[in-house]
Amino acid sequence: MPNEAKLEAERLRREIERHEHLYYVLDQPEVSDAEYDALLQRLREIEAAHPELGTPDSPTQRVGGRPREGFVKVRHSSPMLSLDNALNEGELRDFDRRVRQGLGDEPYAYVAELKMDGLSMAVHYSNGVFDRALTRGDGTVGEDVTENARTIRSLPLRIKTDLPELEIRGEVVMNRDAFFALNAEREQAGEPQFANPRNAAAGSIRVLDPSITAARRLAYYPYFALVDGETPFARHSETLRELKRLGFRTPDWRECVSIEEVLAFCTRFEEQREKLPYEIDGVVIKLDRIDQWKRLGRTAKAPRWAIAYKYAAWQAETEVENIGVQVGRTGALTPVAHLRDVKVGGVTVSRATLHNEDEIARLGLQIGDSVLIERSGDVIPKVVRVTAEGANRRPFTMPSRCPVCGGRVVREEGEAATRCVNTDCPAQLKQSVLHFASRGVMDIDGLGDKLVDQLVDKGVVRSVADLYENLDVPALAALERGIPAANGNGALRKAVRVGEKNATKIMENIAATRDQPLPRVLTALGIRFVGGRTAQLLADHFGSVDRIAQASVEELQAAEEVGPKVAESIAAFFAEPRNRELVERLRAAGLQFEQKIVKKAGGPLTGLTFVLTGTLPTLTREEATRRIEAAGGKVSGSVSKKTSFVVAGEEAGSKLEKAKSLGVPVLDEAGLLEKLPH
Repeated sequence: MPNEAKLEAERLRREIERHEHLYYVLDQPEVSDAEYDALLQRLREIEAAHPELGTPDSPTQRVGGRPREGFVKVRHSSPMLSLDNALNEGELRDFDRRVRQGLGDEPYAYVAELKMDGLSMAVHYSNGVFDRALTRGDGTVGEDVTENARTIRSLPLRIKTDLPELEIRGEVVMNRDAFFALNAEREQAGEPQFANPRNAAAGSIRVLDPSITAARRLAYYPYFALVDGETPFARHSETLRELKRLGFRTPDWRECVSIEEVLAFCTRFEEQREKLPYEIDGVVIKLDRIDQWKRLGRTAKAPRWAIAYKYAAWQAETEVENIGVQVGRTGALTPVAHLRDVKVGGVTVSRATLHNEDEIARLGLQIGDSVLIERSGDVIPKVVRVTAEGANRRPFTMPSRCPVCGGRVVREEGEAATRCVNTDCPAQLKQSVLHFASRGVMDIDGLGDKLVDQLVDKGVVRSVADLYENLDVPALAALERGIPAANGNGALRKAVRVGEKNATKIMENIAATRDQPLPRVLTALGIRFVGGRTAQLLADHFGSVDRIAQASVEELQAAEEVGPKVAESIAAFFAEPRNRELVERLRAAGLQFEQKIVKKAGGPLTGLTFVLTGTLPTLTREEATRRIEAAGGKVSGSVSKKTSFVVAGEEAGSKLEKAKSLGVPVLDEAGLLEKLPH
């Protein structure tokens, strides 16, 4: 039976791979979705019954694994370069002239290929099997998104090649149909919509839960093949043909013997742009011969053998019928122009973002004016300028209260955005709860995105204080079965899918937050500009939430590293009655509102000031700070001549450079540990 199962599993994998290629690459499906699902389900059953038959490149592995805690950064085999841009025909002809001068009388040809508007990603294969995927990052170092990339159906998990190691570089995109469907789902769920397919693709490939990526219907379009950072082919056109043979879906491209043919290709697809199934923002033009790439070389920023011809943004004129205000997840109030419907690039547009009050003033815009709007792949376009003042125009005034919750709104000096400061505002509640529960804040393990979405959407949690007042193990466990359950503070009547075991763990984690120290509680409140470091300094200086809440802006600035901007944000937070009510509810729930940690004087690091930068091998920033302070030292956020030591880990930035310029001694983690008491 195991041998029969092995043969059947191999047959099913080949059959499923063939159907995936037909559907996701060639757009020529031969079977219905139900038939495809049946094949996949049978393969799952075999692999479940015989785990030894499972393989990393099996189609069953595309569903996405467990969520991770973060992304590992990995160096690319060779830099992923940016391209210079040509914004019009003249600039493209200038590029051709530079190529001709660089090559002398040598004949040359181009490859013109559509410039996909997505996220660059490098995919590595080992002995023909998908092994690793890295985002572009800064071009030198990218993030490992292997498990997420594995879910992309048009990306083969196995290719037929004799090369032991092969790197494919390309673009992750979200086709228009998938993009509009995703935004419709998010709108229905009350979630903010993605601005454009590029942002949606980038956000989808970088979520920590691969199952979310799997549901987003991403596509992968390659444009390079590399071995040890170099292309193994003599011509770029050969690379593109080989990529197609390997089973990839390549963008439309054409070999061009002259710049005139390149321009014809650019014009043709600019005219077809709005009819394509995916967003493009131009055409990439490369020399075909790889030896000519090497001869021309590159500048510090971009290759001399390639250029991106960028299409102009779509524009249209219409009238501003009204200006409304949206409240984002961070509490920012964004004015949005409500427009008379107009077609822009094949899409009917009825709204355009106005960003903030300063932008409205810069435009000189009032309700009733005619405006020129621009769309460049964005679903919510922008207003370029006022083209005519309306006969009955009237000015827009930013509301003095939040349009969602009625709470106070403030615009801090030097800030462009006006914000609602009510932490429990429904528009930002999910983000507030997730921040409250996150690692390094209150550490409520198990209270992730999906559960928070349900708790808020069902009305069970209308404030972070409800985590203590409206939840208990019997209630959550009963809700799994849809049974109304009551605790001491009222009935929970909404169905939230949480099993008894998970409910117990979550409630234990919530109960444990009552022992979290004051700096964690201050951070959890979600006061703008108050992170862990500032919360620690405030707790050390004032000793309690009450003294912080009662302090004036001037008194708040007496705390170390608290400037006017931070002080004003803290004062505005505690001036909002809803936030004071939240504080009292959390106090009643038993959270720590007094500083109980007393620093010991006379330690081995007394009188020394340390600055931490980069990522240390074993110590977290919080742990290193705690140990330094426990030994009598002080941790500062900025480097100065008074700094005793800078402790630098991987990817240390400007603080390390400043330390070197000032002659401040630099320690690694081992050096720090030598100074700490054992």
